[in-house]
Parts: sequence; C-alpha cells; structure tokens
Amino acid sequence: MRMVGLTGGIASGKSTVASMFNHNNIPIVDADVIARVALKKGSAGYKKVVAAFGPDILQHDGHVDRLKLGRIVFSDASKRQLLSRLLAPYISSGIYSEILKLWLKGHKVIVLDIPLLFEAKWDKWTKPIVVVWVDPETQLRRLMKRDNSTEEDAGNRISAQMSLDLKKSRADIVIDNTGSLQDLQERFSDVLSQVKKPLTWTEFWLSRDGSLSALLGVIIGVIAVRKRF
Repeated sequence: MRMVGLTGGIASGKSTVASMFNHNNIPIVDADVIARVALKKGSAGYKKVVAAFGPDILQHDGHVDRLKLGRIVFSDASKRQLLSRLLAPYISSGIYSEILKLWLKGHKVIVLDIPLLFEAKWDKWTKPIVVVWVDPETQLRRLMKRDNSTEEDAGNRISAQMSLDLKKSRADIVIDNTGSLQDLQERFSDVLSQVKKPLTWTEFWLSRDGSLSALLGVIIGVIAVRKRF
C-alpha cells in the first residue's frame, strides 16, 4: 500500500489539498480529526490534559475549549511539548487503527494528513511526502484573515511550527500555494498523477492483495511439497 504523507503549515492550504485527494477517491487519515477524538470529553486523553492544564481550559459544558488551549500552548513551548507528550500515544494509535481499516478494505493508495509529519517521525513510513508551501508573508496574512487574529497571535502560532521552508527542503513533492485556487487545482492535477502511478513491487506486496497473494503462494507451495513427499 502506498502511504502518501501530506503536511504543510497553518493557513498554507493543506486541508484544501486533502479535500482534493478525497474528492478523487483517495482516502484521508486526518491526524487533526484523530486529535479531536483524543480530547473528547471523558476520554483518557481528555483526563490527562485537564489534569495537566487545569479546569480553566474547559467550556461550561465540560468540553475542552480548543481555542483557549491553543492560545496557551502556542505561546509557551514547554506547555506545547507537554500537550504533545500527553496526546501522542492516543493520536498514534488512532492513526494506526485508521491505516489498518483502510488496508483491510483493500485501498492501494491512502494519504496521511499529519501537520507534525516530520516532528512525529511519520515521514519514515510515508512516500512520497507532499508539502503544501506558501511564503511567510502570505501565510501570516491568510491566518490573520481566517481566524480574525492579531498579527502577534498569528505570528506565535506560525513560529511554533517547523518552518515551511524546512519542510519544503525535505519534501518529495512541493505544492506552491501562493496563488489562486485555480492555480492550486492545476498544480494538484500534476501531483495526483504522480500519486496514482502504478504501485512498486514493494508497495504491492505490502497491500492487502499482495499479502493475500503471498499467503496463497505459500499455501500452494506447502500443498505441493506434501504431495511430492
């Protein structure tokens, strides 16, 4: 199975690219969705985070106020690292679970949409790695407009992440999203053709169909040996 790594930065357009993959019938494993599940009220992750950050991060209904928690961790590197350590096991297990489900369904190409692809070392398991890139000025302007945030708040959130230029240097495929949506769609069509090219032999044998073929070959070999002797 081909596992495509998709990453970028906040307000870079990564989610838009993920939706394009999904629209073209390539399933997405979304780490942000899994992270929200990990913080669901009453879950083990929820209990650990509330114990570490206190009840002030909760809304009146007891759910985590993600905006408030975000402001706390994006302004303090130590708290950001603490949150990452607390949720990492639950997010990783959720990603593995989704990959297994898609493997069992026989999908040959999937996309892992993971903002912290490099930081969490998921880049070791994905090929190719697609990075959605924009220049710093465009990223800041789009984030401020999207979240109606101040330049300081937006800058803190951007600086808390690995720089897009560094991610770009480690990518197999770079999608420059500084232009219009139409520009992005045109660039995406080229990326899609690369992602959907025939599987390598290694990717095939790691797919469900490849594994079943290998198992069938072993069974046939065993039967042939028994008949011979």
